[in-house]
Amino acid sequence: MQDILEKAAQIKLVIFDVDGVLTDGSLYLGDDGQEYKAFNSLDGHGMTMLQQTGVQIGIITGRTSKVVEIRMHSLGIQHLYQGQRDKRPAYAELRSRLDLDDSQIAYVGDDVVDLPVMSRVGLAIAVQDAHAFAKQHAHWITPSAGGKGAAREVCELIMEAQGNLHSHLESYLEP
Repeated sequence: MQDILEKAAQIKLVIFDVDGVLTDGSLYLGDDGQEYKAFNSLDGHGMTMLQQTGVQIGIITGRTSKVVEIRMHSLGIQHLYQGQRDKRPAYAELRSRLDLDDSQIAYVGDDVVDLPVMSRVGLAIAVQDAHAFAKQHAHWITPSAGGKGAAREVCELIMEAQGNLHSHLESYLEP
């Protein structure tokens, strides 16, 4: 675990996949073709807290959905790449734009399509219910499943490694 904390201490950007990571992977489609997704509010608050510490968040997802755009906007996430079947070009663009090296980036995925980016980053994370091959190539596996608190665990792991989790949590007790 010490190795994971050392990697997490270097992180300046966390990139999340959406389906299966920020959601449980279920796709709800209405008769009108509208797509619905359920996001975990604990995950959202974790992402907000992490951004408050100066760590940036990016989203790279294979699907395109208006609800994802709305949710990420509500969380203040500015780096959103949708419709990325091959996630490597979006990763390279984001890495270049933020002038980061691989060791400063974490990626959270759940399936084999995430491996091309997971294999490049300094901290590759798979959610608990990820595909076995993705888990095999992750540095760390979250205790919780995608859409069930895994993103919050990632955010708190990084905050803990960077020494600001407890002070941030304690700030909620101040009058």
